[in-house]
Amino acid sequence: MTMQSSAQHEEFYEALVRKDPGYEGVFFVGVRTTGIFCRPTCTARKPKRENVNFYRTIQEALQNGYRPCKVCQPLQPAGTVPEAYDHLITELNTDPMLKLRDGDLRARGLDPATVRRWFLKHYQMTFHTYQRLMRINKAFGSIRYGDAVTQSAFENGFESLGHFQEVFKKAFGVAPSKTRNQQVITYNRILTPLGPMLAGVTDEGVCLLEFVDRRMLPTQIQRIQKLLNATALPGDHPLLKQLADELSDYFAGKRQSFAVPLALPGTVFQQQVWQALQTIPYGTVRSYQEQAQVLGQPEAVRAVAKANGDNRLAIIVPCHRVIGKDGKLTGYGGGLWRKQWLLDHERKKL
Repeated sequence: MTMQSSAQHEEFYEALVRKDPGYEGVFFVGVRTTGIFCRPTCTARKPKRENVNFYRTIQEALQNGYRPCKVCQPLQPAGTVPEAYDHLITELNTDPMLKLRDGDLRARGLDPATVRRWFLKHYQMTFHTYQRLMRINKAFGSIRYGDAVTQSAFENGFESLGHFQEVFKKAFGVAPSKTRNQQVITYNRILTPLGPMLAGVTDEGVCLLEFVDRRMLPTQIQRIQKLLNATALPGDHPLLKQLADELSDYFAGKRQSFAVPLALPGTVFQQQVWQALQTIPYGTVRSYQEQAQVLGQPEAVRAVAKANGDNRLAIIVPCHRVIGKDGKLTGYGGGLWRKQWLLDHERKKL
């Protein structure tokens, strides 16, 4: 089904021209002159306005006779990790002690400069920094559970105790011997049909789940580190696997609630609001006013809205199910288009 209004057609065409990542998941574009369909961020040559149709889903584009573009690969989830880089990350998750140098990358057929740029774009750090922090994450676990600092340093691939202490202090802000009361937030990306999300977990539960393009994400990471007396480091964790599996089921329409444990530090009022959010049934909505009434504080509408905005667990704590009193969509950090998509997705699966 093509878009219904000329205004929306124009909006989507301008987003296509800009290659705007904010429209990933909102539309796919079919190009009549080539017979292919693309995602909004496709780097192929820009088609003329009169030669495009816009579709809500991949299925609609395929049903209208378009085949997927080989450049932007719209059948893959937005943000998919290239296979070669996925292998690198898997290697490091399996053995964090690996130290892959530029020569090792070249032996795998990879250009070190290209790898560096990709990790800077997607992880805000170079590949070599990513490796070091993976080793620091593992070393922290060893120290926390009783290993000596020196033993942990050499067992995790650091060639000198001084270098280990320097890197460790840069990550945690204190020397290794002073971190026994701290914990790590292990984070990684999880791909979804709406774009990649950044997930963070402690041993107690999931403490962060946000779309990576949310402007508040750096602030949320700082807040959660402070609240949990923790340092966020890349790595792998069983709870990240459980979360990824449950999100996959949710987007496939096979799951309406989540079983993964949560870690939700906050004020008493914030926790009450977040708990109330989790009582909104799948596929339904409440207004902010109704949320305040559920809490027994009908005058606290603005405070409820603010606590909703402070929610750090998108989808799992379903703040997308709260709308304005007039029925309009308001206030969603991941973007109103994602809020609409999630509501439509849940209603279709009831």
